[in-house]
Amino acid sequence: MASGEGTEGDSDGGSEELVLTPAQLIHSLEQAWLNEKFAPELLESKPEIIECVVEQLDHMEANLKRAKRGDLKVSVHRMEIERIRYVLSSYLRCRLVKIEKFFPHVLEKEKSRAEGEPSILSPEEFAFAKEYMANTETYLKNVALKHMPPNLQKVSLLKSVPKPNLDSFVFLRVLERQENILVEPEMDEQREYTIDLEKGSQHLIRYKTIAPLVASGAVQLI
Repeated sequence: MASGEGTEGDSDGGSEELVLTPAQLIHSLEQAWLNEKFAPELLESKPEIIECVVEQLDHMEANLKRAKRGDLKVSVHRMEIERIRYVLSSYLRCRLVKIEKFFPHVLEKEKSRAEGEPSILSPEEFAFAKEYMANTETYLKNVALKHMPPNLQKVSLLKSVPKPNLDSFVFLRVLERQENILVEPEMDEQREYTIDLEKGSQHLIRYKTIAPLVASGAVQLI
């Protein structure tokens, strides 16, 4: 069995396809799941991975229907399907929780995204976030704001809803060696310093220091 992940070219209209084995595909899903689970902010959307995993699950289900009854492999494969479904569902739920928690900031980040920069929202997530914001604004207006003096009937959700805490600390495993990573001081009397991250090493570090490395796949949150 094989699965493919396609990416559109943006320079000459061509396309480039990266072919993944089923094992590589599930590994990519698990990496995205762990990063999303432990990152304080909403990460880049992975619609290609999600689409390929769903196709892979359908293919595995079809294979099970053709298998002989009583075959031990059926039970093993069924357990693997359920495990993959759990990871996929958990990943999507985690993203929805973050969207609901930080929706004004998520939409503002998407709005200010530069051309060519990866989106942090899938089309479905973007529609959900916009609807969630509209419903929140309507609820606030009907329940509270319309009963207040005119000068208090407007509220900025960007200011009212807390931002993701990028200063929180995360555990990570280094997948690719990194040099001269700038680390901010913990106390005022300390100075900035640089560190090297050796492949395979594990660290506890401020998220915003290594956020670009999470996005590039150089480190894995754990």
